[in-house]
Amino acid sequence: MSSFLINGGKQLKGEIIPQGAKNEALQVICATLLTDDEVVVENVPKIRDVLKLIELLSDFGVKVVNLSDNVYSFRADEVNIDLLYDEDFRKKVAQLRGSVMIVGPLLARFGKASIPKPGGDKIGRRRLDTHFLGLEKLGARFHYDKQSSFYHIEGNELRGCYILLDEASVTGTANVVMAATLARGTTTIYNAACEPYIQQLCKMLNNMGAMISGIGSNLLTIQGVDSLGGCRHRMLPDMIEIGSFIAMAAMTRSEITIREVAYDQLGVIPDVFRKLGVVLERRGEDLFIPALESYEVDTYIDGSILTISDAPWPGFSPDLLSAVLVLATQAKGSVLVHQKMFESRLFFVDKLIDMGAQIILCDPHRATVIGLDRKYPLKPLEMVSPDIRAGVALLIAALSAEGKSIIHNIEQIDRGYQFIEERLGKLGADIQRL
Repeated sequence: MSSFLINGGKQLKGEIIPQGAKNEALQVICATLLTDDEVVVENVPKIRDVLKLIELLSDFGVKVVNLSDNVYSFRADEVNIDLLYDEDFRKKVAQLRGSVMIVGPLLARFGKASIPKPGGDKIGRRRLDTHFLGLEKLGARFHYDKQSSFYHIEGNELRGCYILLDEASVTGTANVVMAATLARGTTTIYNAACEPYIQQLCKMLNNMGAMISGIGSNLLTIQGVDSLGGCRHRMLPDMIEIGSFIAMAAMTRSEITIREVAYDQLGVIPDVFRKLGVVLERRGEDLFIPALESYEVDTYIDGSILTISDAPWPGFSPDLLSAVLVLATQAKGSVLVHQKMFESRLFFVDKLIDMGAQIILCDPHRATVIGLDRKYPLKPLEMVSPDIRAGVALLIAALSAEGKSIIHNIEQIDRGYQFIEERLGKLGADIQRL
């Protein structure tokens, strides 16, 4: 287990370019299984989860070439579908949450797919019902082996139909969309997720020859085609990393420019941080955050306490609530953070309380943060990263706390953030990997 040693309390300064979007990468890389032609993907982040997925596709027989920095070529013309029954495959899939998105492409192209219960963050229940219910409606047959925790699905001839998803799941929508591209007839998906990741996936599939309309809405229509071809696709910058950098700049009183953010794709993210008192200035496709000695939380019009909560797109991303919670600890004013989606994601606040933060954990989903305008700065601490987003939130806290902090289990951070200590080091952060 690796650790970070952080010598915090330093002001940072400079420019940083966000990596490619992790959540988009997991979808579009799985989509390369839908064709035997070459697909080139640009701006691929070199993070643990993405590299593990690329390794998994290589095991399947997909020809993967790293053409240059963050540019990969995929050609799935000799896929070994029998790998589904290999024990090493099962172990690898079980370690990677994003592996569930190989199911739709494999089912559509080869008529079957199997995966064990996938791993990932320990942030509460993350059910897969939406994936398999949607695929069943396309005509697939599903079986779950409770003894081995294995999911099996088969369907030699998928047929388009009307599908009302039981939740606007991003990965569930991605799986059903990918399968529907090669189904016979027309598929209509209502209550589809419409995050930029899904929009990007649909645009890439259309470039491969798919016929998808309604992109950007929660009603997608897919006219099935006989086959898909290759394409070249460039991924968006990671909006979760951008939000994390905004929080870091404000917490550490730093002047930072975040480059090439694709501002129009950030949705409500800039406005949510403005509600927390952070000053943001758009400069073309760059985002400038000046050094802030103080930032004050807004209240509602009637003076009641501000609530920041997550919601399906175009609502605020649940992946940024951990960073928001840390940011609020040093603000002026109070805020209620309401994490609706995952019941275990706020449990990292005990570390922040040990650092001196004034936080009341109301229940597994809600925490009230009492910001005292830096009156009680955070203290350094030795702690363990429980998941990707909490890990970065703790890193932000440690960078703002004067003195030496240690964060263990940073493999969690590596799953979602590329070379983070090197990139922040160029801004003046003092982070050592142990």
